[in-house]
Amino acid sequence: MQECNIDMNRACNFFKCHEDDIVKQFNSEDLRCNDLLKWSKLLEYDFFRIYTQHLILYSPPRSINNLAFVQNDLSQMPAFRKSIYTKEIIEFILEKLKKGDMSKQEIMDKYNIPKTTLYKWISKYDKND
Repeated sequence: MQECNIDMNRACNFFKCHEDDIVKQFNSEDLRCNDLLKWSKLLEYDFFRIYTQHLILYSPPRSINNLAFVQNDLSQMPAFRKSIYTKEIIEFILEKLKKGDMSKQEIMDKYNIPKTTLYKWISKYDKND
């Protein structure tokens, strides 16, 4: 809020609550999704992106049984696509490679990134070297 120059009164009006409630949210370890969405709107920052990127990088690969279940359209849940990589994730991966923190094989193994995808990133985004 300070960085965005948002006054406490504006936040209270936006959330329709008292200053004490805002302070409780600041000090809280957890926030309701609805409140996180409101903070994203108020501060014009996508806080959900942090969690989405974590899912993309660290979620385990689907089991064959789970994949078959989703493909048979038995589930009403939308399919989570691990193949959607944001620019921040690509930069994170390429930085790991550039610094020597991880090898190409380690990146492919740990993050389940296909070899062709990694090599496309290297040729497309790592031209400055």
